Amino acid sequence: VDASGREQIVSSLPELPEARRRRFIEQYALPEYDAALLTQTRGIADYFEATARQSGNAKAASNWVMGEVMRNMKERAIDIGAVPIMPAALAALIAIVEKGTISSTVAKDVFAKMYDSGQAAADIVAAEGLAQISDSSSLEPIVQRVIAAHPDIIAEIRAGKDRKFQFLVGQVMKETKGKGDPKIVTDLMKAAIG
Repeated sequence: VDASGREQIVSSLPELPEARRRRFIEQYALPEYDAALLTQTRGIADYFEATARQSGNAKAASNWVMGEVMRNMKERAIDIGAVPIMPAALAALIAIVEKGTISSTVAKDVFAKMYDSGQAAADIVAAEGLAQISDSSSLEPIVQRVIAAHPDIIAEIRAGKDRKFQFLVGQVMKETKGKGDPKIVTDLMKAAIG
């Protein structure tokens, strides 16, 4: 076999785990630990890479694969080939979270429902009304109600003791059943307290 023949053979071989681990660190800027975990098996590495490519967000893909995907694999004693959520479906869920349509907490519930039902993330979010409330006009009255219900805490915050500010934000989040956009709720609360 001449040099070009040898090169052809080498290039047709699957990437070795160690080389793939190094490439994940360089190409996707993943920490050593993440890259090692994601290259445990060729199936997991392929799944992660397809998700990263389709979502355009390697860090989120890494977090989801190492978190929810691998947790489900362990709990159900299955390998990656038996995971019913395809990389494209997981990439679509990542996109919905990135857009701010749902929070990362709600996304975990959506993931579980995707896993059990085979439905797409967007369909679950639409059918169950899980989208975050991110328009100020819907959140403003709730913020005002929470402020009115806690005059003592408002007085403390205005006096410079802002330890309980998060409690107020939490009360608004509770009223919106976790669907209020936390950043908008925080901004509205700050503006209302003054």
